[in-house]
Amino acid sequence: MTITRQQKEKTIKNLSEKFSKSKSIVFLGFQGLTVKEDTDLRNKLRAENIDYKVARKTLIRRSLKEVNIEGVDDIILEGPIGTAIGYDDEIAPARIANEFAKTNKKLILSGGYISNKYLNADEIKALALLPGKDQLRAQLIGTINAPVSGFVNVLSGNLRNLVNVIKAVGNDKK
Repeated sequence: MTITRQQKEKTIKNLSEKFSKSKSIVFLGFQGLTVKEDTDLRNKLRAENIDYKVARKTLIRRSLKEVNIEGVDDIILEGPIGTAIGYDDEIAPARIANEFAKTNKKLILSGGYISNKYLNADEIKALALLPGKDQLRAQLIGTINAPVSGFVNVLSGNLRNLVNVIKAVGNDKK
């Protein structure tokens, strides 16, 4: 299906606006996905405030150039390409796509951009294995809280031992 120049310009403008607001962009090869599988992927992405757009590769490249993202000429995009555009969490698009790709082998992570830096497919997959922001925050708080918890346990252990000694002395006198 041929699209007009006006439609192409509208697509470039739309993608450029989304790319400029994004924290991360992940390119997904979706050739062979059924409509149901594609809808499931879109729903999972939408639940995390991630846009999923499909456009021609030349329009994607032009949109990336328009928002001054580097290394656009170096990216290798083969087959039909969708873009998962994350606004809140940098890792979320890669993580969700990677989880989806585990059950649907037809979905391929092709690369992407994090903070305007291009990452190849292997780097995106490695990034997808990192925990999300909320989980990292919880781990940090747990790590910070661990010494305090240990100190409280040590102090309560001494009191517990003192109570046990007093109880034993009281039992011996009976």
